[in-house]
Amino acid sequence: MRYITRTVWILSLISLFTDVASEMLYPVMPVYLKSIGFSVLLIGILEGIAEATAGLSKGYFGKLSDNSGKRIPFVQAGYALSAISKPMMTVFITPLWIFLARTLDRLGKGIRTGARDAILSDEATPETKGKIFGFHRSMDTLGAVLGPALAILYLYFFPGHYRQLFIIAFFPGIIAIIVSRLLHKKDKAPVIIKKTASFFSSISYWRTSPPMYRKLVVGLLVFALFNSSDVFLLLKGKQAGLGDETVIWVYIAYNLVYALSSFPLGIIADKIGLKTIFLLGLILFALVYFGMSSNIHLSVYLILYSLYGIYAAATDGISKAWISNIADKKDIATAIGTYSGFQSICTLLASWLTGFVWYSFGQSSAFLLTGSITVLVVFYFLINVPGVKKVQ
Repeated sequence: MRYITRTVWILSLISLFTDVASEMLYPVMPVYLKSIGFSVLLIGILEGIAEATAGLSKGYFGKLSDNSGKRIPFVQAGYALSAISKPMMTVFITPLWIFLARTLDRLGKGIRTGARDAILSDEATPETKGKIFGFHRSMDTLGAVLGPALAILYLYFFPGHYRQLFIIAFFPGIIAIIVSRLLHKKDKAPVIIKKTASFFSSISYWRTSPPMYRKLVVGLLVFALFNSSDVFLLLKGKQAGLGDETVIWVYIAYNLVYALSSFPLGIIADKIGLKTIFLLGLILFALVYFGMSSNIHLSVYLILYSLYGIYAAATDGISKAWISNIADKKDIATAIGTYSGFQSICTLLASWLTGFVWYSFGQSSAFLLTGSITVLVVFYFLINVPGVKKVQ
């Protein structure tokens, strides 16, 4: 565990507390918004704008971080914005104010993502990238276990008191801000590149990025374009006979599997290759979606959803570790921010596409399409993207 440095621990704890705050509100956000007068259409527009803001800003702030040679201010500002946005949603309940608060939350994610992942990359060697990113992902996802569990416990004793829950979620966010103050600058002087960053830095970087980076990210984005929201898997659980509260517990169990698997899979990835573990994750994903396409028994659904947690652990942190081994060191925040930004947009489109296929052709067709595209993506990676480990 010597490779888990003080900085990695601090970043992981910040992510844990931030995710506790965010995921505490995840199960109740739609219900709360409807209770203050938001229609389903308005909720969809709100989430779309918020995710688009996060997506477009990741590349910009990643480039800004690389150009300035600074990381920590972006991390601290990003997590602070996300924390502040939680109680803002209870101060006023007008649509414009709610849009502002939700957008600030996602903007915070856009500001911090590239810089944070660049710090994680700097704390690792090419031989320990899987471990470092896997450990961070484990801690981050542990927050997605604790957050919903705390929300269920609170609502058990105080049913319907949604606005107070937003205030409570502010406190783990405050802890994250305090912990972020423990981050210290490195002794080495930053490499300052005197260029300005535009809001469309992702497009600019794409044109000049290494060919191997583009090949890798193309595969990742095609997969993201068909990897829709987990809501569709939870809807399948409803069809399999799960009650509303049980669906939330299944989601918590999925995150627990995800959290417990990320670090061990990161260790294995460093031994046998990031690409190998990533592709095994995609194969698991395809099996889950093929399985979900039929009328399955509740026990089979629970097994498949557990496998889905292992898939997430084998791909999320691993993909960023893989990118950081390919991109030039001076561009790591930009490279990861660009990928994360495009991924956010593709994920948004994926949910629309899956919803359309589900509505037009049935849920089996939606799951079969996603599973089939994933198999094609696996072949794409096998043929076009070697598992390069580049020493920076």
